[in-house]
Amino acid sequence: MTTYSIVYAPLDQATRTEQVVERLSNAIISGILQTDEQLPNENELSRLLGVSPVTVRDALNTLRARQLIDTRRGRYGGSFVCQVPVETMRKYHPLQLMASGELADFSEFHCAVIGHSARLAAQRSTPGELKKLGQLIDSFAAATQPDARIQADMRCLLTLASQAQSARLANQELEIQVEWAPLMVFLYREAAVHREVSAAWHSLLASLYKSDELACYQLAQKMITRITDHLLECKLRMDTDAPFLRGSDRE
Repeated sequence: MTTYSIVYAPLDQATRTEQVVERLSNAIISGILQTDEQLPNENELSRLLGVSPVTVRDALNTLRARQLIDTRRGRYGGSFVCQVPVETMRKYHPLQLMASGELADFSEFHCAVIGHSARLAAQRSTPGELKKLGQLIDSFAAATQPDARIQADMRCLLTLASQAQSARLANQELEIQVEWAPLMVFLYREAAVHREVSAAWHSLLASLYKSDELACYQLAQKMITRITDHLLECKLRMDTDAPFLRGSDRE
């Protein structure tokens, strides 16, 4: 599972143009989709997202109007991600658009899903499954770039949910990641935060090996809560016009 499969995961039948715009805009602003990267063509986007070609066309028109993508003609033409100005990134960044209360509520929901997943995984995971999770955690800890960190972290979260052996929890975590991933790409530019979350994952893994259900539940929830605290701090910096840097890796 990669951030790309999250970006292009099917949308539900009630989706309208605005939701397609939000999905792709968040991916562009957060850096999941990089400058000059080509989007799938309209028919492929329609198939991937599970919406009509007309909906995709309208969404792409909106993204062009916001100067997030441009269209190139010719044999190698298509829709490509623009170099996004700092002010545009600030205006449309998902952290900027999400109210603090909404972010806190979203975090509570994520805490519930991951906490319960960790508790069940403590009961149901095999040593082989925990070894696989440990390898993913090591990959996350070793990642040096924000996009690699987010992909590794999302795989850890999905693997934990799958080891709960609950299809509903795994599917719910996948849905959460559609909104969670763009926020985390921004956060994982900070090396200190990455180190903190890496340590949290290793502590959680140790408790999973001990089959300590309560500790797993508490550690998983604490990890999501601390991440949310950092996201709220980032949002405060954005709201107060603090420097907005893309691609940095601050200590």
